[in-house]
Amino acid sequence: MRAMSTLMSDLKSFRTDVLTDFGATAAQVEELLVYNQNVFDHNTLTDRVKFPLTSEPHIPAWEEYAVSAKVLGVFEVLKQRLVQFQFPIIEGISQTEAYQSATRRGVATDGMIATGLVLQEPEKLQLILHQSLAGTIPVLLTGNREDFVSLVQALTKRNEPQPVPNSMGACIVSGFNNWDRIRQYRQQWSAENPANCSQSSWLEEFGRLIPQKQLYQDKFILLSNSSYSNVSAKDIGLEKAQWQRLSLTIRLEHECTHYFTRRLFNSMQNNIFDELIADYRGIVAAIGTYRADWFLHFLGLESFPNYREGGRLQNYLGNPSLSDGAFKILQVLVKAAAENLQSFHVEYVSQLRDANIQPLMLIALTNLTLEELADKSADFRIQQILNNLLNIQSTDRIQVKAI
Repeated sequence: MRAMSTLMSDLKSFRTDVLTDFGATAAQVEELLVYNQNVFDHNTLTDRVKFPLTSEPHIPAWEEYAVSAKVLGVFEVLKQRLVQFQFPIIEGISQTEAYQSATRRGVATDGMIATGLVLQEPEKLQLILHQSLAGTIPVLLTGNREDFVSLVQALTKRNEPQPVPNSMGACIVSGFNNWDRIRQYRQQWSAENPANCSQSSWLEEFGRLIPQKQLYQDKFILLSNSSYSNVSAKDIGLEKAQWQRLSLTIRLEHECTHYFTRRLFNSMQNNIFDELIADYRGIVAAIGTYRADWFLHFLGLESFPNYREGGRLQNYLGNPSLSDGAFKILQVLVKAAAENLQSFHVEYVSQLRDANIQPLMLIALTNLTLEELADKSADFRIQQILNNLLNIQSTDRIQVKAI
């Protein structure tokens, strides 16, 4: 499938020409060739793929949490199960012996000085098991912005009060070591090996468990109920209640698209092309079509060529960060790519409403680079990739079904 993304004998040369045409200097071209490199691993796509994908092994544990939450409440259940909920957000806490023992070795917090995570509205915390194209994924939805920030700090920043950008209203937590699942594994292992379940035997078994990350590492989404990308209803021209509903859909499907590319192509980057694909899916899921002006507003490019400081685009500058000149060229590329994508979607909107086509459209976009999507040939390129995918589907190598 990787061959479908080139459509030309020398993709690097083509991308260089596009960047040059958009005004990039030689140095900026080199920066952007690296930054915009397609890293989606299409070799991981098996011959037979059915959508939605089969849910991952951590889902049964979260289904159990959801059942318990109906009685005790989500916050109380997660305080019992996730060790990060048993510590407050305090500077330096990740360096304490108690925190490291709990999060690195699974030592119980009983007897430790741990006041626990504090939420402003814990009763409003929701646990949703959302059915996405990539399978079921747990979603934690907070009742206010402050609680969302607290969850991000607890679950992704080791309970440290590190800043969370105002434009960030969701994140996907991947590779989360769930010590509750490890405890459940040990209980089952002990029950199956009653004569050989000593501490030393468990340590040997634990060593065999460590490489099997699917047995203890989870993926889930943290979601806020605030306006998407910190863009107000007035800015987008909608009523507040309507925009809040749409924001939630866009945000959820955006994160599910990151999950989709992570599962299918082993890639989920803090990169603007990932964001373009994810916002495309979110906007279409919310309103049935794609609007480039919304996407550009989300990024801070609503007054292009002026950039609004604090817009989301500056969250995706790469590592090392793009130079100021390369960042300017990136803005031009993003605008052209978004407008080309809107043009394509509007032309083929009836076909793209087909639930069987939707995952193929996402796959098609992952076969491109930002330069290809920004070029005037983008429409042709997307068509060619989609046609190839549909041909594969018709020969029963890729199977899709409505969700």
